[in-house]
Amino acid sequence: FQNTARAIAKAALDAGADVEAIKAAKTDGGGTVSDEITNLIATIGENMQLRRAAHFKVPAGVIAGYVHNSTGSEVGRIGVLVAVESTGDQAVLQEMAYDITLHIAAYNPLSLSTDDLDAAAVERERAIFTEQALASGKPANVVEKLVEGRIRKFFEEVVLLKQAFVKDSDITVEQLVANTAKTAAAPVALKGFVRLALGEGVEKAPAAD
Repeated sequence: FQNTARAIAKAALDAGADVEAIKAAKTDGGGTVSDEITNLIATIGENMQLRRAAHFKVPAGVIAGYVHNSTGSEVGRIGVLVAVESTGDQAVLQEMAYDITLHIAAYNPLSLSTDDLDAAAVERERAIFTEQALASGKPANVVEKLVEGRIRKFFEEVVLLKQAFVKDSDITVEQLVANTAKTAAAPVALKGFVRLALGEGVEKAPAAD
């Protein structure tokens, strides 16, 4: 199973993130990824499917990866990718990007920036905070300030760039990137990240009474 997973990941390097394109891609064995999965089902006797993939590319910079709770070479329970765009010192960029993959594995941010955060999620939090503040009987102008403060705190908890950096809580990830730009002698931009966890997104039917 692990060898097949590695073969599929290798095929995805050229095929991209589209699952159907990956299924049609050839593996080193000569067959398609879809064929490999069918053969694996027959061999192991368990149903399985290719559900999701992520693919990053930058014109200049680095792509860093990290596998948490590794169960073998390049396979584990949590996988993280980070894309960094910069023409700066590659060694400096690689160190920063890897540190950010560790941070993402631990903190599980919902988005890269506040602009990327799901607007509906923000509105839900705002509604909850507003209801809580109003229940305290405070005047409207005070309620507004309290809600905005809670929203800022929410961003600090779930937005990657606003989170306190896992290796140094005195700075945010955003500040880490700014500091790295000085060391790397070039502008640095985080272009994207993905965190894939084993079993994530698989809904289980409730047990029968």
